[in-house]
Amino acid sequence: MTPDGNPLQRFGVSFSDPALLDRALTHRSAGQANYERLEFLGDALINAVVSIELYARYPRAPEGDLTRLRASLIRESSLAELARRIDLSDYLRMGGGELKSGGYRRESILADTLEALVAAVYLDGGWDSCQKLVRDLFADAFDAVDLSASKDAKTRLQEWLQGRGLPLPEYLLVDTIGKDHDKTFRVACRIADAQLMAEAEGRSRKSAEQAAATAVLARIDEGSTVRVVPEGL
Repeated sequence: MTPDGNPLQRFGVSFSDPALLDRALTHRSAGQANYERLEFLGDALINAVVSIELYARYPRAPEGDLTRLRASLIRESSLAELARRIDLSDYLRMGGGELKSGGYRRESILADTLEALVAAVYLDGGWDSCQKLVRDLFADAFDAVDLSASKDAKTRLQEWLQGRGLPLPEYLLVDTIGKDHDKTFRVACRIADAQLMAEAEGRSRKSAEQAAATAVLARIDEGSTVRVVPEGL
């Protein structure tokens, strides 16, 4: 771990108020002057800059597609990956217990710290500096955006059915397995008029429905029966 330093130097970012940088890099386990309030602000700032960028890049994309794209770009795992790329864990300040438990590798902490850093840049240098930083951080992610991939399975299935004048699918809870704290849901996706049906499982009913929709899409594409069980089961 590096107790001092600026992980944003590579982007040409410097701080007039070093205390803002210190706070942004400090986990609550290391003291009261930590990044939690900055994280709140940074989340909103990243949301705004990414929204503006997507709106400008895809002038014909409908609101639903833009919303899904934004969600994929700013979800916790995506932010944590950006944090890893700038070696952010080397700069975190944490209490001994959190360090020993590997907190500096935890996705939630990396994502929160990245949000706090964006807020610190905004408070120190203003909107233009903040916007430039977010654009630089997300540059590769913006370039790799795939509009078609932004749609989840249920949306893609719905659009396929609507395009052919078929009724929307019905999602049925088939079974619930396991104890309350560790349940697995089995859901069937059925399209009566097309005589299509597939079952899938997930850790939540929502994820099971998505997996079942994926299974039906696979049957449509391949003409074979597919049973999908999401990763992690």
